[in-house]
Amino acid sequence: MTDDASGEYDPIAALLAVLDLADNDARTTEDIFTGVSQSMPLGRVYGGQVLAQSIVAASRTLPEGRSVHSMHGYFLRPGDSSTGLTFSVDRIHDGRSFSTRRTQAFQEGVPIFSMIASFQDEDPGMEHQTPMPADIPGPEDLSDDEDHLSGLHPMSKRLFAERPVDVRHVTKPIYLTVEGEHVPHQAVWMRTRRRLPDDPLTHRAALAYLSDLTIQESVLRAHGVPWATPGLKVASLDHAMWWHRPGRVDDWMLYVQESPNALGGRGLATGRIYSREGALLATVAQEIMVRVPDPVSADRPDEARG
Repeated sequence: MTDDASGEYDPIAALLAVLDLADNDARTTEDIFTGVSQSMPLGRVYGGQVLAQSIVAASRTLPEGRSVHSMHGYFLRPGDSSTGLTFSVDRIHDGRSFSTRRTQAFQEGVPIFSMIASFQDEDPGMEHQTPMPADIPGPEDLSDDEDHLSGLHPMSKRLFAERPVDVRHVTKPIYLTVEGEHVPHQAVWMRTRRRLPDDPLTHRAALAYLSDLTIQESVLRAHGVPWATPGLKVASLDHAMWWHRPGRVDDWMLYVQESPNALGGRGLATGRIYSREGALLATVAQEIMVRVPDPVSADRPDEARG
């Protein structure tokens, strides 16, 4: 997606194009939608894209006024970012206040993601939240993540230059090395690179898009494993998200992340997303598959086999 004025790649226009799903032929009764894939240098569909599109597809089938408040999804297969996606929505239940939808994303007729989400009318009720951590430096006091990319492969650099999100780690990012103490937690400021339309669905879907960024890093940081580790393999297995309060993703948000457990080649990460003013916007949980190469096998393959 290019900018009309400059002819250069426009990541925000690409994000909005991803969220603009097409309806199925009106002559059928099935809830089928199609969408484009965001171009990715490594060729695999970004998981946050599929999350966001699945939310948009399910929302197209809802009674007016209902917004997503929770989703649980499984990544079944890696997707191809050079190919579009088809989304099939099942209307599981419509009650007086809640609706439930199942969405499956397909490529070439094969499911790559499956999600169940719940939607609710706006209702009054009890309210409390975990407060935002204190003494966190503001985003203006931190450098853009792109300032930490010296030495990264040019193909990997494109992942950062072409993404629609401005990301700033409170502690140094772990792209090339893990500096400081190896701890299972971190905090990251995020926002889209420019203003988005005011539509609340756009912001809720875009928040799902952002929620898949950096959450895996609390697992890696705990073990001192940077993204640039040769042979490192990381893949998202599932993703859960709860939207608590409305917010704008084009304003700065603090994403507080931690990993309570890693075992058996899997790592669990959780996150809380706050507005800059301290309102808890969403809670996220994700389990990943993580495989770190054995340094003995990598350095001395003949000895390891012997």
